[in-house]
Amino acid sequence: MAKSALRDKDKKVLSLVVESFVRNGRPVSSGSICQTRRVEASPATLRNIMAKLEEMGYLSQPHTSAGRVPTDKGLRHYVGRLLEERSLPEERVPLIQEEFTSRTADLDSLLLQACRILADTSDALGFVISPRIFGLPFEFLRFVKISDRRVLVILVTPFHMVLTETLESSLPLTQAELDRASQYVNQNFRGRTIVAVREALVLELPKYRAKYEDTLDKLLDLLKTSIDKEGEDRILLQGTSRLLGKSGLSDLGKLRSLFRSFEEKASLARLLSDFISLDRVKVLIGSEANFPNVEDCSLVLSHYGYSNQVLGTLGVIGPKRIPYAKIIPLVDRMAKRVSLAITVFGKEVSL
Repeated sequence: MAKSALRDKDKKVLSLVVESFVRNGRPVSSGSICQTRRVEASPATLRNIMAKLEEMGYLSQPHTSAGRVPTDKGLRHYVGRLLEERSLPEERVPLIQEEFTSRTADLDSLLLQACRILADTSDALGFVISPRIFGLPFEFLRFVKISDRRVLVILVTPFHMVLTETLESSLPLTQAELDRASQYVNQNFRGRTIVAVREALVLELPKYRAKYEDTLDKLLDLLKTSIDKEGEDRILLQGTSRLLGKSGLSDLGKLRSLFRSFEEKASLARLLSDFISLDRVKVLIGSEANFPNVEDCSLVLSHYGYSNQVLGTLGVIGPKRIPYAKIIPLVDRMAKRVSLAITVFGKEVSL
């Protein structure tokens, strides 16, 4: 056995230290671990184990006479063991009584509700990144005039959800022109994306220009807006005030900067988008996020989607001593429930 390997008893002691620190927020002594009677070892043995864990970088000792606290490495080891479990027991997940109160196909309402439940249940900050409308396949698309140069795009997905986006045009458009454009797009591009429509228009515009006069020219001009919008994510946040006063997040200067980052949202969305994958749950602890002013925070995130298509990300942001054993199953379940709601949308689904 390598000298750096942890024995089962070492792992048990580390888990007990993390759980005590997460629960109480105070350094943990060998005496308090001994009093739990959850590990068979003498006080002297426990002191040696904790000293070994400190030497290996899993624990640190804030003061000479104080107990020990887990480092990011120690938290990572603990979280890794939670994530290795084949299933996340339902008893770890708080009972969520929220239900859809109406049979609506409004995706934003669903995601806002999910975000609020994440914040309320975790007592931390909940976030949801909504899908990019321009990258989603559509079953039906319509353009509606708001003003001479502003157009509302209404997109119905193959999974029967409705998304909207407002676009700006450099050319004035009439509703008659927008109706002709909608008809053309639905006839020729159903099942594809708005990005694909834009690309096809560039290639096929000369072919159809005579038939549609200048309607397609104006449509292409309108869709050029999506070139910039395509790279933007919309992020919902609930519970930012919950981070105030949290232990470990007492630096008001850092908190102000953190909230400014959240308010900007785009930078946070880019960070989280990097971690969208088919994995069940990801946990980023402190500096692992590589994002300014979150070194004192942990992020627990997962994806939601339809079939095999990842649509977005949701999760919780809180201090590093958040109750991982509770939050990880919460985020996992919420991602699955949102995915199910999208799959069977139009029916009442309990989150």
